[in-house]
Amino acid sequence: MKTVPERDRPREKLERLGTAGLGDNELLAIVLGHGAARAGALELANAVLVSVGGLHGLARTSMDELRRVPGIGAVRAAQLIAAVEAGRRTLVRRASERPQIIIAKDAAELLLPQFGSRAVEQFGVVLLDTKHRVLRITVLSVGTLDASIVHPREVFREAASGGAAAIVLFHNHPSGDPTPSEDDFALTRRLVRAGELMGITVLDHLILAETRFCSLTEEMKKLS
Repeated sequence: MKTVPERDRPREKLERLGTAGLGDNELLAIVLGHGAARAGALELANAVLVSVGGLHGLARTSMDELRRVPGIGAVRAAQLIAAVEAGRRTLVRRASERPQIIIAKDAAELLLPQFGSRAVEQFGVVLLDTKHRVLRITVLSVGTLDASIVHPREVFREAASGGAAAIVLFHNHPSGDPTPSEDDFALTRRLVRAGELMGITVLDHLILAETRFCSLTEEMKKLS
């Protein structure tokens, strides 16, 4: 960083131009704070971006993967993961707003910022009251890169304990492709039937992938 003119260093540029005037590597360099023994903060930021496939890839990267980049130890890896999560949470609506789920897009707008880019598959449930306003969101299982295990009793135990009248199921596809599998359809049908027995409506089951989503309810209507 010493070879970069002072006015062009990331922190100075941030003060002078605002965030819009900084490149991805410069924003990352500010988060890192300083460089390593043989690399400045900008060089280290560039190495991270190359390793994870750009700033967008950082949202899907684990601490272990970051620590493989020379100069990124446990502390810097934690800083980067925390910065990504802090940014993600700014996109999530406050719980006090009690968003209402009317159509699949409503649920997608609520869930995609928080779960769409997860590197590992997670299965969860959105609990809704009688007017389909959100009570809470709960992750029920965390799977491998391509699988998640969930049982109806776990879903409806959570729904019943939370006083839900209806629920929206969701899980993410780390591959970035929201296309449902036969297993996704089978699980959805199984949970819809269980909900009918429990008196709790399953409104939808969304597959989240990056910025895209698939509504299994809508897909099953097309097939019927």
